[in-house]
Parts: sequence; structure tokens; C-alpha cells
Amino acid sequence: MSFLRLRDLIRAVRCCKTAADERSVIQRESAYIRTSFREDNGMDARYSNVGKMLYIHLLGYPAHYGQIECLKLVASGRYSDKRLGYLGIMLLLDENQEILTLVTNSLKNDMNHSNMYIVGLALCTLGNIASVEVATDLVDEVERLMESSNTYIRKKAALCGLRIVRKVPDLRDGFIEKTKHHLTDKNPGVVLAGLALAQELCATGERALQSYRTLVPTLVRQLKSLLTTGFSPEYDVSGVSNPFVQVHLLRLLRILGRGDLAASELMNDILTQVATNTDAAKNVGMSILYETAVTVLEIQSDTSLRVLAINILGKFLANRDNNIRYVALSTLTRAIATEGTAVQRHRNTILECLNDADISIRRRALHLAFALIQPGNVRIMVRELLTFLEVADAEFKPGMTSNICAAAERFAPSRRWQVETVIRVFQLAGNHVREENLDNFISLVANQAELQPYVVHRLYALLAQDLSQVALVQAGVWCIGEFGDHLWSTSPAASLAGAEDGSVGGEAAGDGPVAPGDVIQMLATVLRVPYTDGVTRQMALTALLKLADRVQGAPGPSNDAVDSLVSGTGSGASSYTSQIRSILADHTASVNVEIQQRAVEYQNLFRPEFDGARPAILERMPVPEYHPEKTVAAGDLLLGGGGADGGVGVAVTDTLSLGGIGSPGPVAAAPAKRSNADLLMDLMDDGSDGAPSAASLGGTYSARAAPAAAGNAVDLLADLFGDTGVSGSPAASPHPVASPTKPSPMATAGGANDMFDLLGGTDSSPAPAPVESSYECYHKHGLLVTLTPRKDPSRPQDVLIRVRFINQLPDTPIASILLQVAVPTSQTLHMQPPSSTELGPNEEASQNISIHNPNRSPLRLRLKVAFAPGGDKVTDIVQFAGFPATIV
Repeated sequence: MSFLRLRDLIRAVRCCKTAADERSVIQRESAYIRTSFREDNGMDARYSNVGKMLYIHLLGYPAHYGQIECLKLVASGRYSDKRLGYLGIMLLLDENQEILTLVTNSLKNDMNHSNMYIVGLALCTLGNIASVEVATDLVDEVERLMESSNTYIRKKAALCGLRIVRKVPDLRDGFIEKTKHHLTDKNPGVVLAGLALAQELCATGERALQSYRTLVPTLVRQLKSLLTTGFSPEYDVSGVSNPFVQVHLLRLLRILGRGDLAASELMNDILTQVATNTDAAKNVGMSILYETAVTVLEIQSDTSLRVLAINILGKFLANRDNNIRYVALSTLTRAIATEGTAVQRHRNTILECLNDADISIRRRALHLAFALIQPGNVRIMVRELLTFLEVADAEFKPGMTSNICAAAERFAPSRRWQVETVIRVFQLAGNHVREENLDNFISLVANQAELQPYVVHRLYALLAQDLSQVALVQAGVWCIGEFGDHLWSTSPAASLAGAEDGSVGGEAAGDGPVAPGDVIQMLATVLRVPYTDGVTRQMALTALLKLADRVQGAPGPSNDAVDSLVSGTGSGASSYTSQIRSILADHTASVNVEIQQRAVEYQNLFRPEFDGARPAILERMPVPEYHPEKTVAAGDLLLGGGGADGGVGVAVTDTLSLGGIGSPGPVAAAPAKRSNADLLMDLMDDGSDGAPSAASLGGTYSARAAPAAAGNAVDLLADLFGDTGVSGSPAASPHPVASPTKPSPMATAGGANDMFDLLGGTDSSPAPAPVESSYECYHKHGLLVTLTPRKDPSRPQDVLIRVRFINQLPDTPIASILLQVAVPTSQTLHMQPPSSTELGPNEEASQNISIHNPNRSPLRLRLKVAFAPGGDKVTDIVQFAGFPATIV
């Protein structure tokens, strides 16, 4: 049985009680539809069958057999047939199917039809499924229709042009002049479509950007008229006049004002009016205020206006809508690079967001909280973050521990405070601490002799309370093995007196020195508890062996000579050394081969033939090199502290939109496989919570134009900063220049894990540092900028770059140095604050960059450097791709 009408088929499907019944109905009807198509029962039957076939397609069943029938309906002269045919084409075809070329002639004929609704059908279809070939063939028709006297057709043609520009960017020049008429049209629908097309044109072409900047006064007047216009029921939404046009006007003004001071000055007054006169009680007003704030922060606006924008975003944080709070946190994170002082005023509200029930809000607030850290507030911020660390989600803890350690390294008021902060991190989240943070803590303690008594007393007291945190136990065991003699030779009070002031709340526990026997029993407990892992047990065995040398001369039963212990004479059963040997003997039969082997070898060291060598073997390890940059680079999130306001910029793109046409974001298309050059087109696009592809910091940077060998990479990097001052033709690959400073020493030959090999056995002296070459990337107006890349063997996917800024002017200072850097989206950029933004004559400053390059693709940097030699502001944009192929 077949159904003659679509409504009968729908009723039959709804009456099905099981999925099997539904499949049976669909299969019978599909068979009937295919038979009817073969018999060609006329246009009326085809119309009905295509309608039922599209319903079957919407239910998820195959309906590809009806594609040709849709083309036949489009060729019909009736409007109803064309409407259903075009609907079928948009549902059943996509731009990659060859059959789409058969539609080109029908689209062209219908674009020249006298009925505006048929023209609209053709434009709508072209705007949804146009391929590169079809768009190229019909672009002339679309440009002609953009000048039609009919507002309905002009609007549809502009939206169709948006699709064409996105599919074939080479065709954009023909739409520039025609779109200008849309921006001044009296019909709001045409204006809205024209704004969407203008945004796309400006975002992809410098010519369009320069052309539309002449329209800034017109756009400002248009926005002002929307603010002052009275109630209009046709375009009013919750008391706001045409909010969709206002939002898109603000977005276009943001693009036009970015990097252009003259255009930005024309916008300041109207942006102030929008920010102060828009009602924020409704979501519509929130959207306009958000777009206004983002526009203010991206253009060259006045300082007072930027503070107003930050305050607007601060008010968003108190809103009950989580979406509004999320975009406010994201935008504040981006704004902290230039408006760090203004963002700091909302610190308490940001910290309150850490307790929000929504995990997305907590994550974004945590990101911003780390960016707020500065030398002046590091104590307060770290205390709040430690409080949150205690109750944070498990997925937050690895990143939080790394970033708190990095903040303590960069902004610590004293080494004592830094050590106490890291110990507190180990105490709260020791199971989530990364290995590099533990390694650097041990190196720090080894390099601070005055802190060693305090640290060993503090860690011993914490181990007596809790052995469940891996990092805390490993740090404590290592320090006890190396500096355990301080436990019985120095009292806790004396250790505090020898350390610096500035604790975050921890004090060394106990009233007097610790007995050596208690220390030995503590390590025995570490070996005995069931949740101690293999690495910690190995460290505990090594620490016990080291204590066998430290306890010599300690008060108590250890006064018996070791020789008498070995020979069996004397009070060996009560001696400390005897206790240690007994514990080692218990582990000579361990099921863990590594532990068993260590216990046996350590037992053998007490044989008489090793009496002479034993003290040298068990002496303290050579002080390992301390690499604070590893602690900072280990963090997932960017930390604050750079620039004039002490902030670090994080490129974040979020949109609080009313919806509608032309919303920014990637096009949902199915592109071909993208090359590395294509990836560079999206350098400033950031869609996830992950790390950004571009960052700016209060530093100073430039780079020479990329070499010709880089191909079209220089052109693809154009327009990143919306600036026209790009250096001219690409320069040749820069040659390395001699670095006048001594390169920083590298890690020891054995790597970070050598500090756990307490017995030594290899040369512990540091390996010679490799020769580091510097590459000149900018040399103008008396400022020389060089890049010195370096590969860290422990992080093969990262490239560390040291940037040096040298003032070569003999009698003129250079002020207000600012650097912005962009990298391809396949790479992640982290920037540290510069050592100084002011350079006197012949002075220099430095800044560190870390690029995470998981795909090992060639490094291409786009750098924007701004500085003021002698008070005259200079801004240059250059590209640099001159690193050797080994630096990836």
C-alpha cells in the first residue's frame, strides 16, 4: 500500500509502535517512490513523491535516488515546483558532488526571472551549496543583482556574495564598491546583509579595509541614529532599536579601527554613548554592551574609555547568566595585557568565580586568576589559589600545581616564601605535581644552603603527619638523605632564624632537635606503608644509606665505631647503623627487582673492604644546576606581570551574539586538506580553551621580512595586526650574529633524574653548553633586536627563544617598548615579561619566548614592535623565518 499524500505518510509513521514497523513503512514507500520516478507519472506525481522523499530523508533514511527528480522540478515553470526542487537540492546535494554543475544553468535562468521570489530561491540555493566552479560561473549575476531596485533581491544577493567570497577569495574585489551602497541603504535588512559581507571583505583583504575606512563617519552617524531613534515596533527588541544592526555595526567598526588611530578617534564619542545609554537589564542590551567593550579594547581608544569597557565586563561577572559571565572572563583575560590595572579592580569578583558550580566558569576564572598575579599581589593571590587547590577538581590540579610553582618562582618576595609555597603545594596536591616541578624544588633547596636546615625540619614534620602525597614524600626523603644531619644538630627555632622571613603559614614543628633514631624510623615507615610507590621506596633506601654516614658522631648509640659493628662486637643491636642495616636486610628479598638489587648492593657497602671508600661514596651530592625557566615553562596557563600594567595577554575569542546572519566564526564547509601555508591564514583564530596561537606582552619585538625561500608565507601572514606598516619585500635569510653575552649553561649530562641517583657513579660536572647563535630580526631607528633559539632535550617539542633588545643610540633613550608575536595555529606561544621596557643609551634588555611545536613544522614568526626613541613613537611589523631547519 502506498500513500498518495505526504500527510498520509506522516500519519502512518507516527502510528508505528516500534522501530521495525517504521522501517517497514519507509521501505515500502521508498520502493513505491522509486517505481514512480522510473515510470515518470507526470509533474504532479513527481511533486508529491519528492515531498515524501524529503520527509524520508529528514528521518535519516537514504534518499539519494531522488536528486535528478529535484533537478526536474527546478526546470518546471511553476513556483511551487521550483521551491520544492531547490529545497531538495539544498538538502540532498553538497558542493563536492559533480551533479551540482547541472544546476548552474537553472540557477542562471532563475536569477534573470521577472518574479522576485523565484530570483530569491535561486540566490538562496547558491548561497547554501555553491562550489568554487559554480560561484565563479555565477558571480557576475550576483554582482548585478546587488544593484537591483528590489530590496528583497539586494539583501539575498549580498548574502549570496558572502558565500562566494568565502569560497573564492579572489573574487572579493568586485564586491567592495557594491557593498558600500548596502551600508547606507534605508532598509535594515539590506544594511544587515551588507554589514556581514563588509566584515568578511575587511577580514580577508587589505584593499577592502582601506576602502571601507573612508566610511567610518557614515557608520558612526548610522549607529548614532539607531541610539536616538524613537520607538519602532517593526525593529524594536526589548526596548532596543534594531539590536542586530547595532551589533554588526560595532563589529565592523572594530575591524576598521584596529591599528588605525584616526579611525579610532572618530569612534570614541559614539562608543561612549553606546556604553552609557544602553540598558543592561535585558540580554539584548548585554549583547550590545559586550560588543562595545570588545570594540573599545581592540581599537586605539582613549584610556578612560578602555577603563569604562573593563568596568562593563566587571559588571557582567555579577550576572546570574553563566554565558555572560563566561564571555566576560574570557574578554578580561585578553584585556589584561593592556589594561592590567583596571582588571585588577575586579580581582575579588574573579576569585569568587572559582567557587561557581559551573566547571567552565571555574576553568576560565582560574585562567584569569593566574594572569592577574603580579609582584605586588603575589602573596594574596597565591594564598587564594592554594585555598582553591585544596578543593579543586582533579583535572585542575596538575595545571594549578605547575602554575603556582611558576608564580612562586617569578614573583617570590623571598626564597623562604618560595620554598614554603612549593612545600604547601606538595602538601595539598602532591599526587598531581609534575616531575619537573619536583626536580626544580630539589635543585633550589640544594642551592640555598641557609634554607636547608629549615626545609629539612619542615618536611620531616609534614611527613610525620601525612605520607599519602607522592611529591611531598619524595622531596622529604631526598632532603633527609642529603641534609638529615640538620635534624639532630639544629633545633627548629634555630633553622627558622637562619632562614629568610616571609612564610606563607608553615613553621618548622617541634621544640628541639630530632633524634636520629626517629628519623630512621620515619624512613622505615615510608618503606612499610602499602601505598608508597617503587620510586619512592628506592629513594628511601638510598636516604637510609646516606644517613649511615650522617649519624657518625651524632649523640646516642651511634658512637660505636662502624668497624666494630661489622665485626659483630660492640652494641650493634642498639646502634643507628645497625638499625639501618636491619632495614636494608628486610628488603634484600623484595619482589621488586630494583629495590632488591639496591638493598643488596647497599648491604655490601658495609663490608670491611669498603671502609675507606664508603665516606666518599655517601657524601653529599654536588649541587645541581638550578633552572628556574623550567618551572615557569611547566605551567599550562599564562602568568601576569608583564607590560606597563603588569599583565600578560591571552588571545581568546568568544562571541555573545544575538544570532542572525553574518555571525563571525569558521564556515561550516568541507575544505580540502590544508597545507601549512593555509594554516597561517588562521593565526589569530582561537576557538578552544586551549592555548592561543598569538600572544602579546609588554615587551619589544620585531623581525625582518621572511626569506624568499619561505614562498608565499609572508603574504599569508599579512593583516594579522590590521596594520599597513609592513616591511616591504622579503629579505634574505638573516645570518647568525655573535652574541656578546655568555650562553646560559645547560642541564647536567645525566638529565634531571640524576639528582635522584645519590650514589653518583658518573661525572656529575655539568656538560659544556652548546654554542648558541643569534639571528638579527630587526635593526631600525637605533634599536637592534636579535633572536637566540635553543632546544631543551627534556622538551623536544618546545623551542626556547631569547630576545635581546639593544639600544645603539649613543645619547638617546628608548621608551615604551612593546612586542606582539603571532605563530601558526599548529603552534602554541608563551611569552615571559621583558627585563625592562626602558633602555638608556647603549643599554639592552631581554625577554624569553617558548613555542610549543608538536608537529615540528618550520617556525614562522610575525612580530610587531613598538617603541619610542627620543619620544617619537615607531611601530613596525615584520616577518621572520630565518631559523635553521634543525630548530623546529
